[in-house]
Amino acid sequence: MRFAHEQEALSFLEQNPDIDLIELFIVDAAGVPRGKLLHREELLAVYRSGRPLPSAIMNLTINGDDTEDSGLVWDVGDIDCRAYPLPGSLVRLPWRKMPTAAVQVQMHPEEGLPAGVADPRQLLARIVDGLQAEGFFPVMACELEFYLLDAKLDAQGRPQPALDTDGRRPRTTQVYGLRELEQIEPFLKDLYDACREQNIPVRTAISEYAPGQVEITLEHGPALEAMDHAVRYKRIVKGVANAHGMSACFMAKPFADVAGSGMHMHVSLANEAGDNLFAAEDKAGTPLLRQAVGGMLHGLLDSMLMFCPNANSYRRFQANSYAPCTPTWGVDNRTVSLRVPGGPAPSRHVEHRVCGADANPYLAAAAILAASHHGIRERLDPGAPIEGNGYAQATTLLPTDWLSALNALEQSDWAKDVFGAKFLKVFLAIKRAEYRQFMGEVGEQDWRWYLNQA
Repeated sequence: MRFAHEQEALSFLEQNPDIDLIELFIVDAAGVPRGKLLHREELLAVYRSGRPLPSAIMNLTINGDDTEDSGLVWDVGDIDCRAYPLPGSLVRLPWRKMPTAAVQVQMHPEEGLPAGVADPRQLLARIVDGLQAEGFFPVMACELEFYLLDAKLDAQGRPQPALDTDGRRPRTTQVYGLRELEQIEPFLKDLYDACREQNIPVRTAISEYAPGQVEITLEHGPALEAMDHAVRYKRIVKGVANAHGMSACFMAKPFADVAGSGMHMHVSLANEAGDNLFAAEDKAGTPLLRQAVGGMLHGLLDSMLMFCPNANSYRRFQANSYAPCTPTWGVDNRTVSLRVPGGPAPSRHVEHRVCGADANPYLAAAAILAASHHGIRERLDPGAPIEGNGYAQATTLLPTDWLSALNALEQSDWAKDVFGAKFLKVFLAIKRAEYRQFMGEVGEQDWRWYLNQA
């Protein structure tokens, strides 16, 4: 495991004499950044000897509650575990009013135990190492959709799209609309500037399928680095939106009557020289690509909890919605789960379309790559690609509820083998705790349906 050298911090402090505060953060199983706010004089010690973080930081639910049966709280006395900075992650946060920087850390493979077994980034790093040991170097990229919402709720107390710069609230779906992008130009300018300062390779911006919905693509690169970019990009989007008096929402389905938000994951495998091993004039790719697709299909049902980790995630899956409902693949077809896009041969790759925007990029990538590796090792055949409307040709459906996905992962021998029993114990304990809490709440829909009827 390669951590950052002290010289990185020394150079940064010299070049940024005004920085006095540093956010130290680690990404937990829910994809939530958690950590501490340090002062300038504390930074070098983090690079020299790591920073102790409680073991419980890796067992928290999405609401920040301890998961008592995870084994990371009382069983180990909430022991300190040491985390170290990642190379290139010490950056300024230009949207902050006070001069502030951030540095991302990861649990150390030995000094970070026992919390390290639940560190999502460490899990992905282990799976990438396994592929590289056999000569496969995974290349990935994320497409993340999100909503720009008003910081104020509407008259009914519900979220609403943010006002355009002309003072009007968007009401219509204008997919690929250029005016819609022009109306959020001040936000986009600061977002692109912040990404440039943090070396996050953002590319195309698109107005998506609902008022206030935006997608910005990230450039492909080595899988672990690409997922680092994805989690840091989400922090930038939220931070810049907040500075503009808006809220950036990465929920999978924030509104019932308009499109949900997905995270499309683009993946290919290269050799050590960087040549794309999926490249072929045939749009269906090389035999290696098809074996990887076979593996992805094999692991799809068992991995749904990593792609769609929350109760709300499953509201996104509706026929004819561009959210896939079946374990299928196709060539240049957006009605399937795994799409092989067209384009020149060197760009051949798989677009994995299942994940919601609420997924943890590290865990989603880990599941995709572990399944791909399994397909290659077992030489799995994905069958013929779907042609035409994949929704109309469904024979098997993906789980469309949270509990089914929980049970599928818990009962999967394949998942135990590739992710490890220790990781699954913590992750499943967290998700079951969230499930119990979510199902235990009584709210507006219960009252509307049952208050005067039952």
